[in-house]
Amino acid sequence: MSDLTAHHNASWPELPLSKWADTRDTVHRWTQVVGKVRLALAPRVNHWWHITLYVNARGLTTSLMPYGTTAFEMVFDFRRHELAIEPVDRSGATIALGPRSVADFYEEVMARLAELGLGVEILARPVEVVDATPFADDDEHASYDPDYAHRFWLSLVQAQRVLARFRAGFQGKVSPVHFFWGAFDLAVTRFSGREAPRHPGGAPNCADWVMVDAYSHEVSSAGYWPGGTEEGVFYSYAYPEPEGFPAAPIRSASVAGYDEALGEFVLPYREVRQAEDPDGLLLGFLEDTYAAAADLGRWDRAALEYPHH
Repeated sequence: MSDLTAHHNASWPELPLSKWADTRDTVHRWTQVVGKVRLALAPRVNHWWHITLYVNARGLTTSLMPYGTTAFEMVFDFRRHELAIEPVDRSGATIALGPRSVADFYEEVMARLAELGLGVEILARPVEVVDATPFADDDEHASYDPDYAHRFWLSLVQAQRVLARFRAGFQGKVSPVHFFWGAFDLAVTRFSGREAPRHPGGAPNCADWVMVDAYSHEVSSAGYWPGGTEEGVFYSYAYPEPEGFPAAPIRSASVAGYDEALGEFVLPYREVRQAEDPDGLLLGFLEDTYAAAADLGRWDRAALEYPHH
């Protein structure tokens, strides 16, 4: 094994769900509190791109959000284990991340924003989860393991790096690599340029019209979700799904395949983490599943892709 390969393997943290599922579910709802602040303030962008979070050198950030004639940013810092509220024109505040309930976290976030003159109203309940207990009443989700929160952030760093490399091969309309706090996943989406059939909706505690807007045009979407298997999965799907897509051949078929229940191809995170060439395995999975969606869906690949990427 080369030094570079050994370094790549060491960079992908072990992340067994059995050790951090409670932390994951708590942090998921914390990100929804902060994400809904961005939803309330950011100018609307197609497919809900204005509401997402982004991986950065500390954790997850809202990026800069407008507030009247000024702006501020909120950052989940999984190195110092705090939520930083950072206005551009005054001192900010930090909120400790530790074993605390969603209700307690929500109350302090709203209080600190108000104290900083950044008060905002949000729809204070989670979406895209079965248990939609309002934030102010949620005392059940109250776990935080700093080691596993840090590992999760490192897994996002690795996933973001490879997804960004995959994104670079497309010159058509393509999303940023961004983190959707509703489903708690990191995603990048390519578009054919054609409108799609009306999406049926069906996400838990999420209005159908939200999905209609998200899937207004044909897509091939891929990403990383810390669920589905013992250490999470990378996934790839098409909407609308072209005929023959589930049976499409992929190079990683020995460790990846089409999941009928999810309606998408999945590659376990653990397989990537333990691979001799994690980047190569993941890129091959992303490229093959996209090619299947584009070819079977009759996308104009010559016009949409860089010819010599």
